[in-house]
Amino acid sequence: MSRTEVLDREVGRALSALSAAAKRGLGDPALAELVVIRASQLNHCAFCLDMHLGIAREHGVSEKQLDLLAAWEEAEGVFDERERAALALTEAVTLLTEGFVPDDVWATAAKQFDDGQLAHLIGLVVAINNWNRVMVGRRIPPGGYRP
Repeated sequence: MSRTEVLDREVGRALSALSAAAKRGLGDPALAELVVIRASQLNHCAFCLDMHLGIAREHGVSEKQLDLLAAWEEAEGVFDERERAALALTEAVTLLTEGFVPDDVWATAAKQFDDGQLAHLIGLVVAINNWNRVMVGRRIPPGGYRP
């Protein structure tokens, strides 16, 4: 398999279906893009960052939010409580180095999202982490995304 053949088509369709279902279920396209961008920052996925920064702009995410996303915890007043809860959960699920999502992170997210939305949010984080690992693992450079 060459680098341009990212992965098997069936696997790609499955990952795409998971991503799309999670985004639909979350019901907030701008928030979904913040989540996938933050996970992609943590995973150093240039391809996914390039792709999702453009999509985020199409969904009306502000340049200020995009500029400060890597430091969202310190960017008071830039992200609302719902966004902050989603970003904290994104980081906790992406960086499972401690073994579990901390109880306080889960409790905060559970106050902002109902059970279905939480399931879709976690599904979205899982999906983008999969995509990040595929793209980074295959060393796919940015610039190849075509809507």
